[in-house]
Parts: sequence; structure tokens; C-alpha cells
Amino acid sequence: MYATLTLPAGQDFEAPRRSPTVRVRSADELRNALRQARGQALTLDASGLDRVLHADAARGLLEVQAATSWSELAGYLSGRGIVLDSFTGLSRLPATIGEAVSQAGAGPDGLPVSAHVVAATLVTHDGELRRADRHGNPQLLELALGGQGVVGVLYSLTLSIESLQRSAAQCAAAVELCMPEAGLAGAAACAIECLLPPEELDGFLNDVRSLVDERRLALLGISVRRTLPERSCHLNWATREWAGVEIRFGTKTTLGASVVAAEVRRALLAAALARGGSFPVADMRDATREQLETCYPMLKGFLAEKRRADPAERLQNAWYRQVSAKLRAESCEVRWSRS
Repeated sequence: MYATLTLPAGQDFEAPRRSPTVRVRSADELRNALRQARGQALTLDASGLDRVLHADAARGLLEVQAATSWSELAGYLSGRGIVLDSFTGLSRLPATIGEAVSQAGAGPDGLPVSAHVVAATLVTHDGELRRADRHGNPQLLELALGGQGVVGVLYSLTLSIESLQRSAAQCAAAVELCMPEAGLAGAAACAIECLLPPEELDGFLNDVRSLVDERRLALLGISVRRTLPERSCHLNWATREWAGVEIRFGTKTTLGASVVAAEVRRALLAAALARGGSFPVADMRDATREQLETCYPMLKGFLAEKRRADPAERLQNAWYRQVSAKLRAESCEVRWSRS
């Protein structure tokens, strides 16, 4: 779990890769690092925040630090007779609980894991430790859940054990619709995930097959899983039930092949959107500004809230820099004329 603290507005910016990295293992270290960074750029490494903090058996709650992995959580609860193994090894779910909650990633039953969060404790860009739950400071919680890590640095999350158990018990594995051809299993893979209304799935798969034939793609696999709606996030991708379709195809590692792969991903995304689909906001590299604003009309309001709390935009990460660049880009109309 990394975040970048830039210099305050009006000072020279030091590239994130060149800024010093500070590792933190406690709430105090996290607060102090952010407070002391007010005059310099730094990269914050919070991967040491990986412990279970408190179990409230009476209320069925468990507080964990944000970098705790799903496998560590499952191991801790298995000693208490609670089975959450289906949360481990999900290819589309980030390995740590904090990252998964920041992206509102889909759990084993397709429900975003943000639904299991009762409360969150985070540190803002200026080093203030703040707690938010469903009843106290719910607006901050709504911004942090699915907030891509730009509202504050998550310190801990309080989870409902009953909710986690229910999700694990209703596990629905992704369905593989296409297996790689012989000789392609070791090919370099490029992938994109599109979200489709379930009733449009068959039509979209036909679009995919047509594109594969047209571009002569080395198709490595297509997997489909159901995702469920969840309303607790301000920046919400799970606005309805979706069929999450991951398409994987082979590509070479040359610059030309990378350009072609990007063109293919954009074509697949356009096909999904033409059928009323969308895409996970955590990965909007192939979306145009117009597509981003169409699928996420709440994005500008979300960013306005982030900048209201952090006017110097000090707390950043790769996602924030990418989305800011896309929204700054002006739409261009290309006119062709005969010579």
C-alpha cells in the first residue's frame, strides 16, 4: 500500500519515484510521517500495517489494520471456527483488505467488499487521525469506501464477521468460457475487464469473437462472473447487477504490439459501452474522458470533495494522477479536408 505526498502547491514538484520512502507500522508513525511531510515530497509505504487489532465477539466485529491480507484474516478466523477461504486467491480482488476496500472490489459472491465495512479509521493528508462509521461521519466513510485511496490513508477497518461469512457461503466462481489454444498458455497476456448488463452478455461475446477474428488475436481466455449492486460508496461502480467479463489475449512485448493491444482494449470497451455496459473505475486507462464522465457522473463531485479537504492535492497516487490528467484533457474534433 503506497501513497505519494507531493509538495504543497507553489513549490517545485519532485517525481514520486525520486522522493524518499517512509515505512510505517503504527497509527502514530503514520500520523507523524504525514505531519512531517508538510514541507517535502515523500512516498509512504504502509505495508507494515498488517495486524489484527481487536475482536468484539459480542457484536461480531473485527478490526484489522489496512494492509492485512485476506489470507491472514482467513487464517485468524479459522482458529475460531469461521471459514473465509473463498476470499483468498480471487484473481480480481486485491490481496490486502485496505486495497480491496479502497477499490470496492467484488468478493466471492460478487458483492463489493465495502459492504462488510462497519467503520474505517484513516489519516488525512495533514496527519489527522479520523474515524468514520455508518452513523458517525458517514459522508467520510462513503468517500473512503471505493475512494481509490485518495481521501486519506487507511489505517484500520472494522468488519462485520456475519456479513463476511454470508458472502463466503454464497461464493460463486467465475465461469471460464474460453481456454487458451495449445501453445498459447505461456504467451504474454493483456487483459481488460468490462461490465455488461446480464441481458447483453451474449451479444457482447459475439462482438468479442468478431474482434478476435478481425484482429487475428491469440485469445487466452474469457471469464465471466456475476457482480452485485452495493450503495455505500460515493464513487460507485456497482450501481446494478453486472456480468463482469475479463478478456485475456496474447501480445508481444514490442512497442508496436503494445500500441495494438491498447487499440484492442479500447475497441472492447467501446463495444461494452455500446451495449449499456461500463468498466471498473479502478482501471480506466483505456477510457476516454467522455466515457469516464458518462459511466461515472459522480466523479467530478467526488474529486471536488477530495480537493476541498486537500486543496493542495498533497495526497496522490497513480490512479489520482491518471484521472486528473484525463479530466484536464480537452475534447478535440479532428477535421479532414481534401487537398
